[in-house]
Amino acid sequence: MARAERKVVLVTRRTRLQELAARYQTLAQARFYLEHLGADFSDYLREDEAYARSLETATAALQRWGRHQVIDRSLLPNFIFGTQDIVVALGSDGLVANTMKYLDGQPLIGLNPEPQRWDGLLLPFEAQQLHALLRPVAMGQRGSRPVTMAQVTLSDGQALRAVNDLFIGARTHTSALYEIECGGLRELQSSSGLIVSTGLGSTAWLKSMLTGSAALARASGMAGGRDTPYAPLPWDTEELRFAVREPFPSRASQATLVWGSVRAGEPLLLRSRMPDNGTIFSDGMEADALVFSAGMEARVEVARTRGCLVV
Repeated sequence: MARAERKVVLVTRRTRLQELAARYQTLAQARFYLEHLGADFSDYLREDEAYARSLETATAALQRWGRHQVIDRSLLPNFIFGTQDIVVALGSDGLVANTMKYLDGQPLIGLNPEPQRWDGLLLPFEAQQLHALLRPVAMGQRGSRPVTMAQVTLSDGQALRAVNDLFIGARTHTSALYEIECGGLRELQSSSGLIVSTGLGSTAWLKSMLTGSAALARASGMAGGRDTPYAPLPWDTEELRFAVREPFPSRASQATLVWGSVRAGEPLLLRSRMPDNGTIFSDGMEADALVFSAGMEARVEVARTRGCLVV
């Protein structure tokens, strides 16, 4: 397909300063509130200015390119991407992950708006590089890195993908009640919910969860010996890992099936026992969640679609 026929979709996000302005109506009121609490308002200004400069540079590159569209991240759940679109995310690593799960194999370019602030694991480029990137991406001449995603499908047909992880549990700090089944084992559980992590996600939430659990076990005397180095999964592995958070053993609940793998032909199955408050969301996007109420069954497996991160 000729370059002019491929549309580029730029996904942006609001800065912390813009979020504060929306909350307090004006920047002056936002500044007064933060400085009254002793916070450094200048850091919010620097972040906003850096993002604005990167956005201006990226937009100029897109205007030179031709067909393009700019959307805010809040529109992602309802936005329909074309099969030939090239997608660009300008923001943090989280924005790249939140964008990727709504794609169906389209190439995704991650732009780091402020390398001094963001680590940029998924942001290998800066805005000034976008113009030079678009043509080789459009012609299929630029390399990409495949990213395995997770998918959960409810018994009513609703589905949600995750680039990093799925959270399945209660919306509030109450116990999540459900039946869990994996690898031929099944039990009733009461816990703080569980997370299902991809290879990419195994470097983040899952890592912190396991590290904290191991440290608590050692500090309380429940475990000893040498530490076993944590080894995250490769980004493209055809495997997911799940871990149950704070399982509570009782007469009505068990705490044995708390860790495991999800592979092809071996899905993780859960049935909600919560009359309300049950939820499933991915990659920290609580606003775009599935209701997981009593009787609903969730099937978690490796998604057939893979992410395509331009490198």
